[in-house]
Amino acid sequence: MAKKEEVNMIDTFAEFKENKNIDRTTLISILEEAFRNVITKMFGSDENYDIIINPDKGDFEIWRNRKVVQDNELTDSNLEITLSEAQKIDPDYEVGEEITSEVNFAGFGRRAVLNLRQALASKILELQKDSVYTKYKDRVGQIVSAEVYQVWKKEVLLLDEDENELILPKSEQIPGDFFRKNETRRAVVVKVENQNNNPKIILSRTSNLFMQRLFELEVPEIHDGLITIKRIARIPGERAKVAVESYDDRIDPVGACVGMKGARIHGIVRELCNENIDVVNFTTNTALFIQRALSPAKVSSIKIHEADKKAEVYLRPEEVSLAIGKSGLNIKLASMLTEYTIDVFRDVDDGEDIYLDEFSDEIENWVIDALKNIGCYTAKNVLAMDRNEVIEKADLEESTVDEVFRILSAEFEEE
Repeated sequence: MAKKEEVNMIDTFAEFKENKNIDRTTLISILEEAFRNVITKMFGSDENYDIIINPDKGDFEIWRNRKVVQDNELTDSNLEITLSEAQKIDPDYEVGEEITSEVNFAGFGRRAVLNLRQALASKILELQKDSVYTKYKDRVGQIVSAEVYQVWKKEVLLLDEDENELILPKSEQIPGDFFRKNETRRAVVVKVENQNNNPKIILSRTSNLFMQRLFELEVPEIHDGLITIKRIARIPGERAKVAVESYDDRIDPVGACVGMKGARIHGIVRELCNENIDVVNFTTNTALFIQRALSPAKVSSIKIHEADKKAEVYLRPEEVSLAIGKSGLNIKLASMLTEYTIDVFRDVDDGEDIYLDEFSDEIENWVIDALKNIGCYTAKNVLAMDRNEVIEKADLEESTVDEVFRILSAEFEEE
């Protein structure tokens, strides 16, 4: 009966090992350590014990080594055995020899067995927690898929493929998120805490990283490094703006991200509860970047204040509402994306103005583009600037700038 109890005990922890993904070598080490701890508590030392774990058979053996002494010289029954007792095992034993005998662990008593079970359970749980922490601390910033296990008011509990617990707080959920038990959901790992060896894995669906990882999954050019996501601005569940840049002139980064008929971006939009996503080309030219960020509004002119990271944007009256957007989302996201505070003004000029594109028959297109890059989109935008300022900012030759001023001024003189 005692032997059966021992075998059952090994089976119990072998099964526990299978469920908890603890390797065989580690389990054997834990078992031996647990046995030795119990033996040490009972006898003061475990040095004279040999513990053999047999994982293939699912059993174990404990052997105790003792020195044979005269019957009247016994001082420690754990380390020594009397000659008369030794000769009951084998008549040939003599004083001074070492005798090795098997120990029935269950014979140590029920308390010893219970202590062993508790020690093993505690150690294996500790190892399991260490394993979870180690696994996830290197996965911060990566997307994971997990099954919804429990939905609470302040958070959702999910289980990964190894049944490790992952937490998705309410603050990290997209407003339109709805969770059903047993469904699989994706999120990004944003934080891994380990207080008192109690790992806590925090997920997020509102993090910019979640959107970035989704783009990497949906757009091969981003995954391969041909296109880079430079910046992301999000109001989760509502709208987002993503600035992308291509390292290959043959690749249109915006087109690649959107996909044929929006096929690529639609998958991301669905995952993010129909969050509206604008993809724009990134540029280090601040004025041009702000212009792109305010799309679909068409900007008349921009004044940049580099010192305090502010921009004054002038638009025709009919473009102002487009720039601001519904509930102010467009201008808010544009500010977040460009990292500039954007102030919008109505461009109310006393006289009629003319867009530079209308002068393409007199001014070369590359010159017009250079002027647009410094925030000049109309003739009066250019004429309002100092000649030397245009030369410096647009990086144009003096003669070119003089010719531009002459052409533009003549247009208004004729009027």
